[in-house]
Amino acid sequence: MKDHFIQLFKYDKYANQQMLEVIRAANNPEKPVQLMAHLLAAQQRWLSRCKEESVADNDLFPTKETTPFEELINYYRQEWISFLSDFAPADLHKIITYKNTAGTEYSNKLVDILTQVINHDTHHRAQIGQQLKLAGVEKLPTIDYIFFIRN
Repeated sequence: MKDHFIQLFKYDKYANQQMLEVIRAANNPEKPVQLMAHLLAAQQRWLSRCKEESVADNDLFPTKETTPFEELINYYRQEWISFLSDFAPADLHKIITYKNTAGTEYSNKLVDILTQVINHDTHHRAQIGQQLKLAGVEKLPTIDYIFFIRN
């Protein structure tokens, strides 16, 4: 299971990079940039929670790119994989307790949080694709997981 999540984070990096290339080619339209910024800010927050570190007071819904997305995409992929590499299979069922942005405390299994992070990114990449189409992009990259693992 751990190896499966490592593979998913590799895919996540690939898919984020593919969408970022289109964002860049389209001259960084505002809404796709905001969605990518949110996706990466959420990764930072979830990673801090999973590592049981204090959560950075980052803006969860940034309106602009403050750190180059390329750097963040690469950084978070490496951080997630490093984090997971040290785990035994049973560790994936460890309970992580954290507070949401409203200050409400929750406890979830690590495996469920990892699933949330991957699905959250997929959700926002779909929104980015829609916004890129509205901005005039005619062709989006094929970022289905199956295409990633075939290579």
